[in-house]
Amino acid sequence: MNGSKTFALAAGVWALTTSCAIAADMPLLERVPVIEEFSGWYLRGDIGMTNQQLDRYHNILSDTAPQYEVLNKGSFDSGWLFGLGIGYQFNNWFRTDLTGEYRGTTSFRALDRYYDTSVNDFAADTYNATKSEWLFLANAYLDLGTWYNITPFVGVGLGVAEVTIGDYDDANVRTAGGGYAGSHSQWNFAWALHAGLAYHVTPAFTVELAYRYLSLGDGKTDDVINYDGTNVVHNPTTFHDLTSHDVKFAMRWALGGYDAPPPVVVRKY
Repeated sequence: MNGSKTFALAAGVWALTTSCAIAADMPLLERVPVIEEFSGWYLRGDIGMTNQQLDRYHNILSDTAPQYEVLNKGSFDSGWLFGLGIGYQFNNWFRTDLTGEYRGTTSFRALDRYYDTSVNDFAADTYNATKSEWLFLANAYLDLGTWYNITPFVGVGLGVAEVTIGDYDDANVRTAGGGYAGSHSQWNFAWALHAGLAYHVTPAFTVELAYRYLSLGDGKTDDVINYDGTNVVHNPTTFHDLTSHDVKFAMRWALGGYDAPPPVVVRKY
């Protein structure tokens, strides 16, 4: 009887020891870190290049010119842009910012002709001008997810632009005539569409490469005066529907930075 009790006790101790050893050998599951939603203020700086077009230019004197014809409606050269802004990241998917931007001076050239009865032939006018803008936009963006620290995004912007036309000159070699106009600025409604990629260099510092389509409204010269100083009618030249395809590089700094995620707890053996 004592032998049976001793055997049963030994079997029980062995079973308990074995189950404890198996439990000790089982690896602990790692705690999966939770991706925190971030919100907060950020600063941004932008540089880029403009690629600008217009729908048409127009002066009321061309309405009465015989057999008037536009040979080259003209375009503006590419130029630099520089901007600063402040924004707020509401969560990992949505952010907004306010931006102010200076768009550097670019040159314009165009060519048209009309039939001049004084020489019984066509006479061509060559146009030159410059343009620059101040642009202020309120922008909203959707961040479309992040892979390997890269976040594609799209956005829209609404605001105003001050368009300045200067150095306007209209020269006609055939008739030795033409005119000039002083600088003129006007404020217009402006809107933009954005698309790009953001790369998160650190939790608090991000760089962007983006495309922007921008509508700036119209630009207009001051009154055009003949070279001899005369003028029979008020006739500024208007540059209609100015648009631009911009390429921008931007940097964003989170104010206060991001909190680092908690470290993963791993059992060491």
